[in-house]
Order: sequence, then C-alpha cells, then structure tokens
Amino acid sequence: MTSVPPVANSTILGAVLLIRHGDREGFFQDPLTYTASNTAITPLGNVESFQLGAQIRDIYLTASSPMFISTVNNTIVQDSQVNILADGGGERGVIFNSAVSFLQGLFPGTPAYQDTLANGSTITAPLGGYQTVPIASVNPNNDVSLEGFTDCNTFITATSAFYNSSEFQAVAAAHADFLNSLPPFLDGRATTLQNMFNIFDYMNVNFIHNASFAKALPPTYLEQARGLADYHENGVFSSPNPLGPGNIAGQTIIPSILSAITGITNSTNPTKLQVEAIAYKPFISLFNMTGIAAASPQLYGIVEYSSAAVFEVWQPSAGGEPVVRFVFKNGTNDEFRAYPFLNSSAPVPVSSVVSALTPIGFADLPTWCTMCANTQDRGCGALAAAANQSKTVTVFVGSHDKVSPVGAGFIGAAVMLVVLLGSLALLSFAGVLSFGKRTSSRRLGSDTGSETREKK
Repeated sequence: MTSVPPVANSTILGAVLLIRHGDREGFFQDPLTYTASNTAITPLGNVESFQLGAQIRDIYLTASSPMFISTVNNTIVQDSQVNILADGGGERGVIFNSAVSFLQGLFPGTPAYQDTLANGSTITAPLGGYQTVPIASVNPNNDVSLEGFTDCNTFITATSAFYNSSEFQAVAAAHADFLNSLPPFLDGRATTLQNMFNIFDYMNVNFIHNASFAKALPPTYLEQARGLADYHENGVFSSPNPLGPGNIAGQTIIPSILSAITGITNSTNPTKLQVEAIAYKPFISLFNMTGIAAASPQLYGIVEYSSAAVFEVWQPSAGGEPVVRFVFKNGTNDEFRAYPFLNSSAPVPVSSVVSALTPIGFADLPTWCTMCANTQDRGCGALAAAANQSKTVTVFVGSHDKVSPVGAGFIGAAVMLVVLLGSLALLSFAGVLSFGKRTSSRRLGSDTGSETREKK
C-alpha cells in the first residue's frame, strides 16, 4: 500500500494530488518555446495510470486504511466531494486520457451504481457499474494555471540565456564525445545539448517499445541521456528567485493548490479530494520553489511517468491548526515517501503554507501577461487593447481647457459611455459576450435521461 505511516495523533481531512500522465508515444518539444507536437497514450500508459488510481484508492479511500478520508464516498463518486483537473494543452489528449484511466482505478465500477426507474426496473451502469467522473480539461488558451510557460516571453528569454551561459556550454563540452556518438540511435535528430529533452525522450520511448533498439543501445546510454535531460529541464524550469521566469510552471499552479488546501480545512466545503493531472514541468518548478529538491536531490529533474505528489491535510487530535504533509511517489516502481517541504521535515501548518506560497503564485491573466511580457497571446491582446482604449479617452479629456461643472458632468458621462462601449466590443470580439439572436445548445435533464435542444 504505502510505506508512509499516518501523521501521529491526527486525522486526515483531505488531499491535493498532482499526477503525471502514463507512458505515451513519441513526442517533440521546441527546445526554446516548448511548443509541443501531438502524441498519444499507450496501453502501458493507461495501465500505469489505472494502477496509480488504485493505489491512491487503497491509501485514501479504503475504510481499513489509517489514512482513509472518511468524508469522501468510496463506493459511488459524489461530484461535490472530488475535483478533477487535467491539462488540455501540451501533450494533447495524453494527460486527459491518463486522468480517465486514473479515475477508473480510483473509483472502480460497482453494481451499486444503479437506478430504479418509474416502471420498477433496475438499471446498472455498463461494464459492471462503470462510473463516469467529471474532468475539467484546462485549455491553456483560456486558463494559464496548468501550463504557465506557453507563450511566456520572459520564460523564452530566460531559456535562451541558460543555453548561452558559460555553465551550459561547459556541460556541453564535457559531454561532447557522448553526444557525438548518438547519431546511429536518433534517426537524424540533432545531437546538441540544447535538444537534450528530445534526445532522451526518443531514446526512452524506443527503449520501452522497440526491441531491436533496446538491444542495440549500449548499456549506459539511456542513463547518461537521462542525466543530461534532467540537467537540461531543471535549468529551463527553475530559477534561483522563486518569482524568476524559470519557475513559471510552478507559479501558476500554486493558487489552485492553495485554494484546494484551504477548502479542505473548511468544514462546510464538501470537496476533500483534488486531483490535478499535469505534465512533468510544474513538478520541477514546485520542487525548486518549495525547497523539496534542495532537501532531497534525488527528486531533481524529470519525474517518471505516473508519478504522484500529494499534499495531505491533517487535523491534530489535540486541536489547533491543520497541517500539511508532502508525500511523493516517483513513478510506477516507487513507493510513497514523506519528504521535507518548505524547509521542514515535520508537517507544516496550513497558515505557514499559505503565507509562504501566496506571494509567489498567480494564475490571473493580467498578472501573467505582465510577468510574461506578453501583449498578444492567451487573452493578453484584449487586455492591452482595453487598457489602450482607456488611456486614449483619458488623454482626450485631459487635453481640454477648464470647463464648467455641468460640462464636466457631460464629459464624464461621455467618457464612461465610450469606455463601456469599447469594453463591450472587446468582450464580444473575444466571445465572452454576445448580442442579438444566437443559436446555442444546452443540456436539459429529465427523469429518464437527457437531450440536447436548440435554443433560438
């Protein structure tokens, strides 16, 4: 089950999980912008994610476990008690599909998932009571929280600076012989340190799925490639300053973690389990920002497929403030272990977690646009246009001579009208507002099912 004992003299209230997807097919990322190619999950990846979900169930949703979260229904999932998010960008459907498999293990089918109809017949869900758990797919174009690095100009600038640094050049020179020996195994891919993630990923995917490749690859090559890829990705997705651009993947996910933790401590909030399905990048940034990697160097670099980080929330039996314990499992073959978090080997009070992480986390669009020096992408263009519209009106009014109070009132009303109309136009253009007749569809529930109807 797990090698981690429960927190002494405490009751677990809930948990926030960050899970990496399972095994997938080949994948390419631009070494500078990290624009990603399409890929697909494999049957192995589905199995890995399912097994992770089943293990999480054993720990947190099994009544005999000392870490059973008793306020979460462990037979039939209740939507109000769990919240599932999945990155809908980067690796496309891989992360979402991994989340689906994870949830099959977390909430397996049960004959208890049934309904008695008005005619007296009993209907059990297919596949032995298969349960569908709602997953919120987080589209990076609409929400920066799970993929803060995409289109982030300061991140790109920092990545370029890392590649041009004397340290990076020295590492490349020190491993030149190894890199120069790789062409026979890379099918024409660039063998530079800058391309190291793609080198390792290609080798790793083929080592798992291509028997001829696995047999031909020299024994130490995959391990060497992994070490250089860890160095590469840690350099890209971390900064010494917690608010540095390299940490952007961690900065934007922090608010959702903190919101879930504080929600768990609220007795009136039914949601006690939050799962965020993500790529490996936020793990690197978070481990750097919270001191986890510094205290546990073995966590430096790329986490394995189906890794899971858990922020457990515990209530001491003696009363007082709830505390947070950090546990982590690095891939399918690892066990959950507790690690020092925020420079503490003991569980950390929730208020200390909030005060430490709130100043270095953000997920609102205006802050992201500023931090990433972006005035065009991911909604920043609409914000910039609205700001410019406001400035134009302000300058126009300010250029006039002194006017009477009555005149000032008319001007003020006109300014407000112009700003309002301009803002409405921008929101309409962005698709946030609509005017006039528009066809839309909505789900209408009924006693026997649901149907989609047109609304004119």
